Amino acid sequence: MSKDAVNTATAAEPTAAAPTPADAGDAGYSKDLKARHVNMIAIGGAIGTGLFLGAGGRLRDAGPALALAYLVCGIFAFFVVRALGELVLYRPSSGSFVSYAREFLGEKGAYVAGWMYFLNWSTTGIADITAIALYTHYWSLFTDIPQWVLALIALAVVLAVNLISVKIFGEMEFWFAIVKVATLVAFMVVGIFLLATQHEVGGGTPGLNMITDNGGVLPHGVLPVVLVMQGVIFAYAALELVGVAAGETAEPEKVVPRAVNSIMWRVGLFYVGSVVLLALLLPGSMYSADESPFVTVLSKIGVPAAGDVMNLVVLTAAMSSLNSGLYSTGRILRSMAMAGSAPKFTAHMNRSQVPYGGILLTCGVCVLGVGLNFLMPDQAFEIVLNVASLGIISTWVIIMICHLIFVRRARAGLVTRPSFRLSGSPVTEIVTIVFLVSVLGLMWNDPEVGRKTLLLVPVIAAMLVAGWYGVRRRVERTAAREPDHLTGPAK
Repeated sequence: MSKDAVNTATAAEPTAAAPTPADAGDAGYSKDLKARHVNMIAIGGAIGTGLFLGAGGRLRDAGPALALAYLVCGIFAFFVVRALGELVLYRPSSGSFVSYAREFLGEKGAYVAGWMYFLNWSTTGIADITAIALYTHYWSLFTDIPQWVLALIALAVVLAVNLISVKIFGEMEFWFAIVKVATLVAFMVVGIFLLATQHEVGGGTPGLNMITDNGGVLPHGVLPVVLVMQGVIFAYAALELVGVAAGETAEPEKVVPRAVNSIMWRVGLFYVGSVVLLALLLPGSMYSADESPFVTVLSKIGVPAAGDVMNLVVLTAAMSSLNSGLYSTGRILRSMAMAGSAPKFTAHMNRSQVPYGGILLTCGVCVLGVGLNFLMPDQAFEIVLNVASLGIISTWVIIMICHLIFVRRARAGLVTRPSFRLSGSPVTEIVTIVFLVSVLGLMWNDPEVGRKTLLLVPVIAAMLVAGWYGVRRRVERTAAREPDHLTGPAK
């Protein structure tokens, strides 16, 4: 028998695989999240501030070709979530990809994955509270209230809700997602009706003429479409919540595949479909970065209350995103703290089995965002969006690297792959990684914000290196005390 045949036969035998390890950070959680919670958390993750607010400015800058950007990025986002879903079924963990990075890349990999994810969600939290303040200013009643005050109030409300229990979090996200999905469906029905009846919108007749008479699909050329890619990636930056939530559900093997598989059609329907409709209803020049494009359309169809209702919904979406960010970083930081690579207090849980230490740390960074809203209210959203993109792109790259190593070990017979798999390995992972890194590089072509954001990379890298040497001994001591914990080489 050839060497390849022996390897194949070995990999096919489940008994040849090593026992599935456990993560000490998973202890103490309740399993109160039900299937409907996880499914709607996945939907809510796919529909957030990036679509409801960010699409306005990007549609103005890139034109109707933005729909293609959403489609391309959505396909790669699906690959990432599918890879994460396979890892979840191999070993569910509230530490999610940080726990998998610890197993397949060692403690250094887990450290980088965790802190870059923290960077993503803490800055996303700033984007969310900024969006909430912008949405609230839509109503004249709140116009005179400073943007930073509204941001601080939003943060305080969501923090209070998040600390109660995971069941309350799941229930809240369930209804948030229901509201978002129902509203998007309603908007699409209204948009199709306006197209079918040729109802006037903003002084013009909707249809293909809105595209052909205003510069076509690429009114400003290809470069603006390329430049908005990092913002589009940000729009999908909560899909990995499925992996974190799976650690607090009783039946991940049933829940996760269903949630992951439904992501693709949601991307096509809600993102691509919505952007196409927006482009057909109004010229791109009529959209704005500081107002939801959905509010823009509904405010121009002669029903003033429509804009108010839609604004309330997108406000809910931003609250939902902030809520999810606090939830996920709390769990990720606890997994890291149990291994010694995050502050000890982030491992603490309250009586409701909520890791409040990590949640409070994330809120602390968001308070800095309140200061940013005070100093630079007009640029706050775009600045933090770009910084958050650094965090989410690095997180997705790490997920794909972990999956590559996982598949390699499975082929060597060291672990057993579940039946729910990412197809095309290793090509799918490599192509996805190349795409994500190229999107990061393309930010250099944006001199106003993107280039300045990339200049932060050496600073972030230096902080990670300094931080690692600060926690390295604690990580080694933790590994020595708990040899069964998923701690990789600390060197």
